[in-house]
Amino acid sequence: MAKRVVTIEPTDRCCPSVLASPLDASQAAELASGFTALADPVRLRVLSILAAAPEGEVCVCDFVEPLGKSQPTVSHHLKILSEAGLVGGDRRGKWVWYSLNRERLADLQAALQPVE
Repeated sequence: MAKRVVTIEPTDRCCPSVLASPLDASQAAELASGFTALADPVRLRVLSILAAAPEGEVCVCDFVEPLGKSQPTVSHHLKILSEAGLVGGDRRGKWVWYSLNRERLADLQAALQPVE
């Protein structure tokens, strides 16, 4: 199986690097919501499954088996990732298809980049 490389390009939308200057309260809260959502092994696995998806999206029903979690638990984790802006969902009939929000991931990545 070939490994898929996910490219994330930084944006200027969210917050400056935490290493550049002190953050104000709203910037810190925005970053914390994203990093808090990432601080769970199941949610990291969800992101890795989405990143490896050939079509760039995965049906909520297709997370249950690889994660070994019940459908309500999977939905709970997806809700947290969605509220943090890390994934987006598209309802099709009774199922929701999820994809990564690469811009949000790039914002979080950029916030940890050293200042040159």
